[in-house]
Amino acid sequence: MDKPVKCFIPAAGLGERLRPITDHIPKPLIPILGKPVLQTILENVSLLSLDGIGVNLHYKRDIIEEWLRNSVFHGRTALFPEDPILDTGGALKNAEGFLSGSTFLVHNSDIFTDMDLKSLVASHFLSGNLATLAVHDCPRFNNVAIDPKGFLRGVGKKRTLQPGTEKWTAFTGIAVYAPEFLTFLPEGKSSVVFAWLRAIARGYKVGTLDVSGCFWSDIGTPAAYASTLLDTLRADGEMVYINPSARGCLDAELDGYLVIEKDSMTGKGASLKNCIVLPGSRVGKGIYKNCIIGPDFKIDLNESEMGIPVENGSVFIGAGGSDRKYFRIRRDVKAAVLMRCAPGGPDFRRHIEYSRFFRTYGIPVPELIEEEPDKMGAIFEDLGDMSLYNWLKCPRDEDRIEDIYRRVLDIIIKLHTTVTGHVSECPLLQERVFDYDHLRWETSYFMERFVGGAGGMPVENNQALQDEFHRLASQVNSFPKTIIHRDFQAQNIMVANGRARLIDYQGARIGPPAYDVASLLWDPYYRLEETMRERLVRYYIGRMSSAAEGFDEHDFRATLLPCRLQRHMQALGAYGFLSMVKGKKYFLKHIPEALRVLKGEAVLAKEEYPELHKLVAGLQRACCFLHR
Repeated sequence: MDKPVKCFIPAAGLGERLRPITDHIPKPLIPILGKPVLQTILENVSLLSLDGIGVNLHYKRDIIEEWLRNSVFHGRTALFPEDPILDTGGALKNAEGFLSGSTFLVHNSDIFTDMDLKSLVASHFLSGNLATLAVHDCPRFNNVAIDPKGFLRGVGKKRTLQPGTEKWTAFTGIAVYAPEFLTFLPEGKSSVVFAWLRAIARGYKVGTLDVSGCFWSDIGTPAAYASTLLDTLRADGEMVYINPSARGCLDAELDGYLVIEKDSMTGKGASLKNCIVLPGSRVGKGIYKNCIIGPDFKIDLNESEMGIPVENGSVFIGAGGSDRKYFRIRRDVKAAVLMRCAPGGPDFRRHIEYSRFFRTYGIPVPELIEEEPDKMGAIFEDLGDMSLYNWLKCPRDEDRIEDIYRRVLDIIIKLHTTVTGHVSECPLLQERVFDYDHLRWETSYFMERFVGGAGGMPVENNQALQDEFHRLASQVNSFPKTIIHRDFQAQNIMVANGRARLIDYQGARIGPPAYDVASLLWDPYYRLEETMRERLVRYYIGRMSSAAEGFDEHDFRATLLPCRLQRHMQALGAYGFLSMVKGKKYFLKHIPEALRVLKGEAVLAKEEYPELHKLVAGLQRACCFLHR
């Protein structure tokens, strides 16, 4: 059973290095994607066996007190006001009556981390230490000297390390203390560091636990805050966060990394790229790039300060499932995108040939500027960073959403008709058929990477299930075929100035057009309202009836459900592979919606595919396990 501990969160600091942000928001309440840092800390420490939480206050005390009163932590926190401010050691001494008699964890309120606090507490109880400091190797902060056993030997770079017996490490701002530690703190203002040194001088053990590798950030400066936000976005596979209460972003031009916090307003004529808009801010007409925008200020930063990945002087872009690398570069004054493929990868040649072919017949793919075949690379037109997936995060009315989807369908209709009529001009694509073997590969991928790999689910009647997969693949393979994108989902459609463009088309094949329609309109990345989806299906059918000789609505609708089954098994297989094998855990968040869609399809196909229905129903019950 876990031993109970108290927790103390120093939240009194002035946040001087964060000004002018902290002129408006106390540092503990600065938001990270809609959630104050203090809230994240309180949620994390609440996973421990707690005997109480203490918070000290000084700067903007009333604002923090009000936030706590309105939070779920009201009544669970003891507050310790300070006037004057007492520093790191004095804060603990001021709360001695609360902390004495119990082991306690101290977590600075400007630290954002995914550190395993339970392991830190357990390590402390096993160690016999007076204090156990969580440390990590962070060169710009390394100033804590420890010996080979991890015991503290000194603090400060003025100290000379003992060769071969000591090394530098960095304190994370998180530590666990025995209650006896309080006796080393004087009354009044003091530093906890001096108490560490007094303790080891008296022969007590101040140990450390190396937590290198966990996510950690000290949000003490605007640049550190900005890079923390962008790191958090990337860790979740995202580039854009828009708070639901934000207003006006639909009338702005948006690109790059964006964080738009609550109660903010972005005016018409504003252009934002790599921007953070703080709560309550008003963004007027103008161009904003690489900056933090507040209620009455703007802090300009560069891409490096914001933590935007740079490799060999070029900005690294993209956060999807591909192994290809893309870099934003300068080309004849304008921005361009450099693509690099793995040596020997078959996608490179297809990407080049398909780009030329599709552009010849009006498909809006990026212009190919230059080939670099010896480097397995090419330079393309820069389409920006605003995918349909990100575009949809800005609150928009139904008419605007339906309009952009119609424009996207117009592109794919042209691919399914006009471009298909000229496929003989692109032999590399003409010979790439989405046939029975590939369809069976998709269901095997689903079984191996998702059912078995991600969920570890047993299959009761595998032979009957395989027979159904055989019949499904045979059925889908029998449908009329056109050129299809094959991964026609919101993250592969770029939006700029209201115009939709296609990317990631090197996987195109000759296959049933309903597979593309299923990919877009039943996309796990964005749930369309059902009546709108039906209107869009009818729009596709109407346009295809005019553009494709012999197109039959009844026959097409008969292909939709089998293609939806096939597509969503493939998607779940990909989510399992990318999250479990490639380590891109952010794909796990898309599993519940993909499973929900597949479950609905399996119910509709229950009579024809009963074993698949049974399997999917079991997977749905295991959804929470799969999304762990």
